[in-house]
Amino acid sequence: MLNRYARAFATRLLSPVAALLMAPRFLLLPPSHKRHRRGCRAAPCRPTTLGPTMLNRYARAFFTKLLTPVAAALIRLGISPDVVTIIGTLGVCFGALAFYPRGEFLIGTLIIAVFVFADTLDGIMARRIGRSGRWGAYLDSTLDRVGDAAIFGGLVLFYADEPGKAYMAALALACLILGSVVSYAKARAEGLGMTANVGIAERADRLVVVLVATGLVGWFLPEVVLAVVLGLLALASLVTVVQRMLEVRRQALDLV
Repeated sequence: MLNRYARAFATRLLSPVAALLMAPRFLLLPPSHKRHRRGCRAAPCRPTTLGPTMLNRYARAFFTKLLTPVAAALIRLGISPDVVTIIGTLGVCFGALAFYPRGEFLIGTLIIAVFVFADTLDGIMARRIGRSGRWGAYLDSTLDRVGDAAIFGGLVLFYADEPGKAYMAALALACLILGSVVSYAKARAEGLGMTANVGIAERADRLVVVLVATGLVGWFLPEVVLAVVLGLLALASLVTVVQRMLEVRRQALDLV
């Protein structure tokens, strides 16, 4: 009974926050936007939503305007977009691996959120100096996976040492593994000349949800909220893997 009430409370509390953050999710490391942003033309760029919402457009304009002076200053200092991408990833890893294993979820999440904006900043810099290209898109996508592993790995490290919390470590580990398989399934399909742009759990969605839940649990929400979120993310990632495998199988059979 208590778990049911806690789950209902967390759902009502987190839904508006997650919706707000997911609307401008091009800012929170989505792969499709990044291919477009960094100029990758190796594969068609498909949006992960049906179309930009009003909030999405306003958010993009707001953060671009906010970060453009910073991008211009970094360019004048001779700092390249790739350096910003690397620093952003290191900041995410620091926030996740220095604070999550100690149970300081709120501070770690805030630090991660700050460095996440480096992923928007490098795109602005790349456009201003005309250095968009496949290398930038490749570097972004590769380092994104490092950041993902750090976030879920930090949760695994914390709960692995907590008595009676092995199930939380297992859920976080499942999210880490299945999230990697989701990305690999799409990359491998594209390497074979097919597409796998399907699934109910895109990378940006997973990151937004886990960061919001982890930060709020570190602040005031009960831990059961994070357990529910991790379980749902693991399940959604598994479903996405199956969806992508079936999509690739369908395309492969059509080629025969």
